[in-house]
Amino acid sequence: MTSKVTYNGSLRTTSLHLRSGNEFITDAPVDNNGKGEAFSPTDTVATGLASCMITMMGIKARDLEVDLEGSTAEITKHMAANPRRISKIEVKLELPEAVSEKHRKILTHTANTCPVHYSLHPDIEKVIEFHWVK
Repeated sequence: MTSKVTYNGSLRTTSLHLRSGNEFITDAPVDNNGKGEAFSPTDTVATGLASCMITMMGIKARDLEVDLEGSTAEITKHMAANPRRISKIEVKLELPEAVSEKHRKILTHTANTCPVHYSLHPDIEKVIEFHWVK
């Protein structure tokens, strides 16, 4: 088993990662009867894409002896109705400009082939921007 989710009432859950004991909470978003005081479940999906991309880039960067520390990703999630679902995820990555063109191509390919990217439904539009500016 990977994790355990407990419903706390009032549209809030606590997720426990069993191996590490780390926890996070989710709340239903304001536009879906919630308080919006924490990540919503769909926020975690969109954020998971960016986290996976940066993690996979970090693994490849380590192999290439490239330093990506301090890189960031800004995520915007768009929802659709009927049925309610994620319709689009925008990820804007800011990465070190000192990375060579050759390594940028390798790292961009690595990010775009991360497991979460492959796991998302193909109907979800993914807009990924790489900015080599840090």
